Amino acid sequence: MTTITKRRPRVTLVTPHARSSNTGNWHTAARWARFLRATYRLEVRQDWDGTRCDLLIALHARRSAGAIARFAEACPDRPLVVVLTGTDLYRDLATDRGAQRSLALATRLVVLNRRGAARLPAAMRRKTAVILQSAAARRTRAPARLPLRVAVVGHLRDEKDPALVFAALARLPAELPLRIDHAGAALDPALGRRARATMAHDPRYRWHGDLPRGRARDLMQRAHVLLHPSRIEGGAQAVIEAIRGGTPVIASRIDGNTGLLGTDYPGLFAPGDAGAAARLLRRAATDAAFLRRLRAATHRLAPQFDPAREARALRALVDNALRRPAGTTAGSQPRSSR
Repeated sequence: MTTITKRRPRVTLVTPHARSSNTGNWHTAARWARFLRATYRLEVRQDWDGTRCDLLIALHARRSAGAIARFAEACPDRPLVVVLTGTDLYRDLATDRGAQRSLALATRLVVLNRRGAARLPAAMRRKTAVILQSAAARRTRAPARLPLRVAVVGHLRDEKDPALVFAALARLPAELPLRIDHAGAALDPALGRRARATMAHDPRYRWHGDLPRGRARDLMQRAHVLLHPSRIEGGAQAVIEAIRGGTPVIASRIDGNTGLLGTDYPGLFAPGDAGAAARLLRRAATDAAFLRRLRAATHRLAPQFDPAREARALRALVDNALRRPAGTTAGSQPRSSR
């Protein structure tokens, strides 16, 4: 009897960021590659060079716009999944024609927080899926009650608003027992200079520079809270990793954060409001009941970010896209490559 081996579909995953960038987008691509390799013949690239594949997944509508357009032109009958980042959703789609064209060419769109699709035109929402990112669980550590240890994890660039960290610290009384450990590369040199200056004159603040992911997770796990003041987020991996390690989050009230934490999460402050962030930090340092409330909220959220759950959602998306008739998706019209 002849055994027929079914060919595994070829999937290409395009991410504009290299491993050395240590960005959230790279970590998303690396994690998704692990999830998909068992089922598909997978390649991860920074661009699409015409290599044949049955499905293309592209992270970043603007930065991957060239690859998206070339694939749509060359393979109009094949599914094209575009994953929208925070800068796509909350900045570039409003003005960038390449990002807008990526939206139109995609057969499926993915957003990484529950509120992301609300930023899209109604016609695009019909082909949009929400996939929450994940992190492995870590055993919760119980740091000493004081000083309050605050972790900040994010590269020093305007979107992450590290300036709010410096401003919030300046608003906290010197006698408040508190330590801030800040990890992230100085992608903006001016912000790096501010971090060094803050560290020089305030012993409560320490900037660690860029850290490997495991060490950044250790930093969060040793903290009482993660301070996450971003102006723009698609669905921050640092927030998810903190929660999966049992560390509560104090975060800006932007869609990329509330789309993970919920709008009623107790540790939210208005974006850019250093005074409000300082008040929450002070409350966490002085009000044990408030800190317990944050921990309880974190505990309830943690199962949503389980890797098995993300893997199932991603594989279902890919399987569904591969089964669709050529050039169509649920609720969409046939794609044109023009």
